[in-house]
Amino acid sequence: MDIHAAHGAHRTHGPIRYGVVGSGYRTEAFVRIAERMPERFTLEGVVTRTETRVDEIVEDWQVPAYTDLGTFLEHHPVDFMITSTPHAVTPSVIGDLVAREIPVLAETPPAPDVDGLRALWKNVGASGLVQVAEQYPYAPGNAARRALLETGALGDPTWAYVSSTQTYHAVALLRHLLGVEFEPARVSAQQFELPVVDPQTRAGWADDLEPQNRRTTLATLDFGGRVGVYDYTDNQVRNPIRGNRMLVRGTHGELADDQLTRLAAPKQPLRSELTRWQTGEYLSFEERDLYQIGDGERVLYRNPYFGARLSEEEIAVATLLERTGHWVRDGGEPPYPLAQAAQDQLLALAIAESARNGSVVQTEREDWAG
Repeated sequence: MDIHAAHGAHRTHGPIRYGVVGSGYRTEAFVRIAERMPERFTLEGVVTRTETRVDEIVEDWQVPAYTDLGTFLEHHPVDFMITSTPHAVTPSVIGDLVAREIPVLAETPPAPDVDGLRALWKNVGASGLVQVAEQYPYAPGNAARRALLETGALGDPTWAYVSSTQTYHAVALLRHLLGVEFEPARVSAQQFELPVVDPQTRAGWADDLEPQNRRTTLATLDFGGRVGVYDYTDNQVRNPIRGNRMLVRGTHGELADDQLTRLAAPKQPLRSELTRWQTGEYLSFEERDLYQIGDGERVLYRNPYFGARLSEEEIAVATLLERTGHWVRDGGEPPYPLAQAAQDQLLALAIAESARNGSVVQTEREDWAG
């Protein structure tokens, strides 16, 4: 379906306008980005479940809030709607918006299980109206790594290891680094309970530093000629003593986190690093902000929101919002289609099934693979 025809009249100028269905902690990122960059983004408002929450949103976030989606849409023209809802209800919210011919940027995952993914695709896949807010490939460091891989510095990527974020997010990074699309995968996983201190959670810093058993999941995803390795410990994203690690090996080199080792020519191994240029450090009197990432030979990534002082997570989310806006308004490249997110979740569920049952899980091509 033509996104322009489906959406009807649309704006080509001015800030990208969006609304959010749902008002949990993930919605706060969409609020902050509109606050920081009003010349680029406008949050038209939020749809939530209760009148009490409506009052809280209006007071805390200073945006309109409603309990009824139809009423919100009558009063607020938007380029697209974001679903920031519990996993179990996300498919129905997506279906409702698509039935109204409203483009959707759905929070991850788009459905909680394989049957839900298949049903969602059958319901809305052909509409062409659904993108998914998988931000991790758009994080500056990850975008720079992908840009480096596209130069051919490593030859053909054959192996990727990600110990960073969880489940479908990590799978998205593995596929992103390996250049994997919808290939069947042979998935094998194990889980281990090991003690570790847990000094920080979503609620903030903890005073109790007694080690607690936390689950580590280790999995291999064999795509046939390319292999992904998933390594994640529960709460790793908030635990400052558990770092982020990425390794990509190719036919002619490897990228270990930010260190590149490659064979430039016979008898010529070379080593270089990805370097962040940031203002506000040491004797720089500018405010702290990411400017660019390069490898000593070229700029691989430049922050499009330099001056807004966003975290790298917020830069990734803002990139998704802007790309979604251009997809709706200008027919730009879709930021992260439903089919891609469904494949991420399919593989994440296969990891969980393999770990739970102690078996190897073989995925096959699904309808969304085309």
